Amino acid sequence: MRDRLLVLILLLATATATMAIDLTPLWDFNRPDVSEQRFLAALKTATADDVLVLQTQIARTHGLRKDFAKARAILESVEARVQQAGAEARARHALELGRTYASAAHPPEAKTPEAEAEARAAYQRALAIARAEHLDDLAIDAIHMLAFVDTAPADQLKWAQQALAVVEASSLPAAKKWEASIRNNVGYALHQLGRFDEALAQFQQAVVLREAGTNAQATRVAHWMVAWTLRALGRTDEALEKQLWLERAGDAAKQPDPHVYEELELLYRAKGMNDRAAHYAELRSRTGQ
Repeated sequence: MRDRLLVLILLLATATATMAIDLTPLWDFNRPDVSEQRFLAALKTATADDVLVLQTQIARTHGLRKDFAKARAILESVEARVQQAGAEARARHALELGRTYASAAHPPEAKTPEAEAEARAAYQRALAIARAEHLDDLAIDAIHMLAFVDTAPADQLKWAQQALAVVEASSLPAAKKWEASIRNNVGYALHQLGRFDEALAQFQQAVVLREAGTNAQATRVAHWMVAWTLRALGRTDEALEKQLWLERAGDAAKQPDPHVYEELELLYRAKGMNDRAAHYAELRSRTGQ
């Protein structure tokens, strides 16, 4: 599965009710440099634990730009103060430390046994803090990050199902916001295991949740996952209809998607329509995939 789609699905930031500052409007995951400037501006008026939480998010912006050394240096600079802080600051610090060792932004060669051990310890620490203090959204975040350490499909399914259990049991809005992403993760692991009918059910639930929200791009990705799985099930005509709809939606949003073009190429080849397949192969090459 393509890293860009996973990053889009998996990268979420939600603020908990205990925070005086709302992190959500400060984050733009497509522009971590802009997010950093927002966090720096917020630091000027922040107090108490909010200062530390903002520092963890500044570190995360560097991680998203693959400057893990800088991210780790920021976290190390506040570590002593974090140890005396509240649960949220401690959980977020552990989460971001883990992300400097294993995340969607890391290339395969960076995922050494030593790095994985550091990441696992940090994520488990974040999870323990979050569970103890009922910070359900941060517990979900920690669990879903463990799937970047244990990358075998069976392990990814295990972690995704654990995260989904927290989502379903929680009454916190910040935790409920994770449901579409976590159902996507469950579906993706099931798809990798060849359990396509079960995967489709999860992806379809994710579509319903995305349709109720306001993120049009994430909604299109959710539909793409459904169409991708329909192709795997041999339901070629249904998959083709949905991918053609996604092509039109992407064009209307001025966001053409090479992944849609790739699927259309495969679907038309499966139907023996090689001229149409070649057309989408050309479109895909133009959009940089």
